[in-house]
Amino acid sequence: MERKKAVALKYDKAKHSAPVVSAKGRGIVAENIIQEAVKHNIPLQEDSALIEMLLEVELNESIPEELYEVIAEVLSFVYQLHQKEKNDSPDMKIEGLLK
Repeated sequence: MERKKAVALKYDKAKHSAPVVSAKGRGIVAENIIQEAVKHNIPLQEDSALIEMLLEVELNESIPEELYEVIAEVLSFVYQLHQKEKNDSPDMKIEGLLK
């Protein structure tokens, strides 16, 4: 059985010019990241190829420029979910988890 993998992204445009890897791991660490995301209603999205690329990024580092477009699609999905749940300002912090 393949071990679970997870990467959490955070984007706060007031602090960073690009999304940042806020947590990442495999196995039990990935399971804990996923549990925390579920507990805090952070949307999950599965993309195994993207996970592999993001696992190479150091913690608290911005994603590489070549991933901007695909991550923008992920964050757009997350933003739309947040907008449906509550009417936040466009400057809100966005968090998402890829597993």
